[in-house]
Amino acid sequence: MLAGVVVVGFGAAGACAAIEAAEAGADVLVLDRFDGGGATALSGGVVYAGGGTAQQTEAGIADTADAMYDYLAHEVGDAVSDRTLRAFCDGSPAMLAWLEERGVPFASSVCPYKTSYPTDRHYLYYSGSETLYDNPAPRGHRTAGRGTSGKLLFQRLEQAAIDRGVRILRRTTAQRLITDPNGRVTGVVCRQLTGFPARLHRFLGRIAAKPGLYVPQLRRRLHRSIRRIESRHGVEITIDARDGVILCAGGFVANPVMMKEHAPTYRRGLPLGTLGDDGSGIRLGADLGAATAKLDHVSAWRFVTPPSALMKGKLINSDGVEICDLNRYGAAVGHAMITSHDGKGWLLVDGPTLDEARRQIPVQTTWFQRLQTRYLFGRARTTADTLDELSRRTGVTIKDFDGQPPFSLIDVSIKRSVGYPCPMLTLGGLVVDERTGEVLSVDGTAIAGLYAAGRNAVGICSNSYVSGLSLADCVYSGRRAGRHVAAVRRSGAQR
Repeated sequence: MLAGVVVVGFGAAGACAAIEAAEAGADVLVLDRFDGGGATALSGGVVYAGGGTAQQTEAGIADTADAMYDYLAHEVGDAVSDRTLRAFCDGSPAMLAWLEERGVPFASSVCPYKTSYPTDRHYLYYSGSETLYDNPAPRGHRTAGRGTSGKLLFQRLEQAAIDRGVRILRRTTAQRLITDPNGRVTGVVCRQLTGFPARLHRFLGRIAAKPGLYVPQLRRRLHRSIRRIESRHGVEITIDARDGVILCAGGFVANPVMMKEHAPTYRRGLPLGTLGDDGSGIRLGADLGAATAKLDHVSAWRFVTPPSALMKGKLINSDGVEICDLNRYGAAVGHAMITSHDGKGWLLVDGPTLDEARRQIPVQTTWFQRLQTRYLFGRARTTADTLDELSRRTGVTIKDFDGQPPFSLIDVSIKRSVGYPCPMLTLGGLVVDERTGEVLSVDGTAIAGLYAAGRNAVGICSNSYVSGLSLADCVYSGRRAGRHVAAVRRSGAQR
């Protein structure tokens, strides 16, 4: 089979890469092990954007690229260069407009309280730790759709790709890359399913995505069945890529071997992704000598809001020492708990705070957040009329806390809990040239014909994640790779 550009993986990064390349005139073929969507379709559909987007302007929010850059510099650190972060911030309003022009809807209703994810009444919110710094502005742009709207985000990008002539091979797994004698990547060897095995594979894959995402034991059993189908019924095919291959196959949170090797302290989190987030895209590049970085960087989220009243509480460890400021984003809270407190923590609140939080539940929470509050205010909570009694009953030291009885200590420790899971995703990957998206070898030279984007690569969110920054990076890096591979194609044709 012959193609111009081959994109491996069809989530947000893969879709944006395919759209850009197709719009530039390239013949684009997308491969996906499952049905497309990846972690994007399971996500909340939040894109981090600022600097004066149309939605911010409509809501009366004053924001600048400088203010966005100043905040993100705290989060991004050395994950990318200052030049790349500057370009990301300067181009942020145009990036969101690009998504809108391709059918992705956004809205300007601002959430007035601290939350991990807004209800269907609000689509613009403070999705990180912005309020702890100067010139804060809400930059979490949630795709305007009911429920968790990542599925809608992907559906619109998928349709935009199809409308532009992108071909899609589903239930097709990339096995290895092909190179010419000069080391240029020229194709992909894959295994493809057709007929009844493909239909069964599709059915099992959908269950593994949801509800399997929330039931790890079920997902593991389904994955064994899926692998057997692929092994027994997959047919090997070779795809020639004249112009290049773009790896957009996600991270490795679904690969327990890689997780144990690179991020063993994150063993108790809930892997946020699909079975396709198995590190295979990273392996494809590494097998050709590509450099990797920040594979030990994982984002694990421990949210205590909504309800927003819980912000009045105090997050402590077993010795009564405050763990971190609750105004920090949930990933910063989770990082502090895992790296410095063995994943353990308790939220201390007084009676009036708990009463206020209960009143906020109907208006501030989505269905899944209500399930979490039921767990936190039920099984996870211990109450006493005095702090000494509460300490005696829980074994947690309590000190320096003012409030009105009764007092409650809520166990927010990171456990394998269905009632209060700690979602996590990997942030590291292949090292790329930040101007082009080309994959770099361990000696720093570009591997000709090979690109990477999204969580397959080191990107803007690879040091510190705030809600929406990964999807924004998928869009940014996917478009970058798609544009460059098409530009190389055009220059070759002109020569």
